[in-house]
Amino acid sequence: MTAGSQAVTLEGVSKRFETVTAVDDVSLEVRSGEFFSLLGPSGCGKTTSLRMIAGFERPDAGRILIGDADVTETPPHRRPVNTVFQSYALFPHLSVEQNVAFGLRFASVSKDEGRRRVQEVLELVRLGGFERRRPHQLSGGQQQRVALARALVLSPSVLLLDEPLGALDAKLRRGLQVELKSLQRDVGITFLYVTHDQEEALTMSDRLAVMHGGRIRQLGSPREVYEEPATAFVADFLGVSNLMPGVSDGAGRVTVDGTVLEAQQGDVSAMGEIRVTIRPERVEVEPAGASGPNRLQATVTELVYLGSTTQVIVRTASGATLQALFANTGRALPYKRGDSVVAHLPADALRALPISEDGAA
Repeated sequence: MTAGSQAVTLEGVSKRFETVTAVDDVSLEVRSGEFFSLLGPSGCGKTTSLRMIAGFERPDAGRILIGDADVTETPPHRRPVNTVFQSYALFPHLSVEQNVAFGLRFASVSKDEGRRRVQEVLELVRLGGFERRRPHQLSGGQQQRVALARALVLSPSVLLLDEPLGALDAKLRRGLQVELKSLQRDVGITFLYVTHDQEEALTMSDRLAVMHGGRIRQLGSPREVYEEPATAFVADFLGVSNLMPGVSDGAGRVTVDGTVLEAQQGDVSAMGEIRVTIRPERVEVEPAGASGPNRLQATVTELVYLGSTTQVIVRTASGATLQALFANTGRALPYKRGDSVVAHLPADALRALPISEDGAA
């Protein structure tokens, strides 16, 4: 069904809108056949990057290649890509089958071949038997699959997805994340996915790039970017992170709240004012009086039951807030609001991050 997967390369790409630099000298290679996500807050440049790959925007500088072909000046309809948007833009007066087949009207495809491809792609997205239904007779998730089928039936080498799950409720969105990743494996083409949702990017991506201020701040596998954030911005944006100011001696010893802590991860050679970060699942809350290295005196300020986990929020002597996660084992936690406790921040989980120009607090 597909025309084969191709890589996407951006070489020093920039784009300005009047006085605003939306994309600032971005270089990136999306590998052939991978599920790659551009992740970041609104205005970071991720959608503009996608629109330049699609051909809807022309870069002010740099080159865009799909496979070995330079497509920087190639119009959208001549690029081997297709795009799925958050707004599915289905034709309400057409059936599912007619919506999916619409783009084939402009392709050199016989009627028999067109019918075969439409049926094949509807089976792929699990909509076999829905051919005669109209969009208003479908759920949000089914409409999203129709939009995917309409894009895939044209056999693109690269599928661009601009927050396609953004209009769905949380439960349906989580289910479709798994479906989308499975679909990408089945069709074997390159998926380039734009999202501001960290869970989506972590769940589906082979690799992801975190963008901020028009630039890529970090690129790697979901595990690498989550476990080893390169900057305070990445640590704070990707998932929940405990981020605290400190002063480092350049040898991995950081003074936080008047206590010297050892940080074994990150830029341990950084000196002076830095940030230290630790994920909530690595923070250990211990009874008052517990002693040992890398421990801060604290008070429990809140306990939030989340079902599979309980979030314990503590406040240190200086007023810094830390979050810890406890797995639900069926037993009640031995802490309540107002309890004095000790927050243990294991050295192998504590990461030193330099204060950088990317707006990290």
